[in-house]
Amino acid sequence: MDYRLEIEGTPATISGGTGVLLLHPSTGETDRIDTDFLKTDTDHFLVVSTRTTAREAKQKLEYYDVDEERAEILDTLSIERGYSRRTSDTVHYVAAPDDVDAIVEHIDGFLDAYDGKLRLSFDSITELAYYAGDDDALETVDRILELLASYDAVGLFHVSEEPHDASLVEEFRKRFDGVIDLDEDGSVDADF
Repeated sequence: MDYRLEIEGTPATISGGTGVLLLHPSTGETDRIDTDFLKTDTDHFLVVSTRTTAREAKQKLEYYDVDEERAEILDTLSIERGYSRRTSDTVHYVAAPDDVDAIVEHIDGFLDAYDGKLRLSFDSITELAYYAGDDDALETVDRILELLASYDAVGLFHVSEEPHDASLVEEFRKRFDGVIDLDEDGSVDADF
């Protein structure tokens, strides 16, 4: 199954099972690319958030006019930080950003529950590495990419380059079929 992409500099389509790495500066404006990825040619999508709460993720979707009827959000921050939370059919929580087994299990359940074109946005792998450690972050990416392949889904994974060693960024790069480099000025360089 092919999925359309409407992100500057990227191919018109990518095949199911493709993982795309979004490399960006810490101050990078990733929301535009993320929401363009989610709202194009999609039946259902899951936002895994290790960087913001479910409320903030919903606000982003609303601001960029993404159809929330197709959205599910996995919030990994609110429980650990003691924020109020409201579980619903489309908003779910895990205990902490380093609870990688629960995160992967939820992604598997989401992909299994829906048919059609399924997308995943993981915002952000940098935060996952901060909480769980570099090795667990790399292993988690591998596990999620295997799920995308087995369910013919696609995913966009956010990594901020600045906090990581160049060698770790290269380890992330090697795992993905496509890489989108977002510069400070908002320009995009893509390699697929």
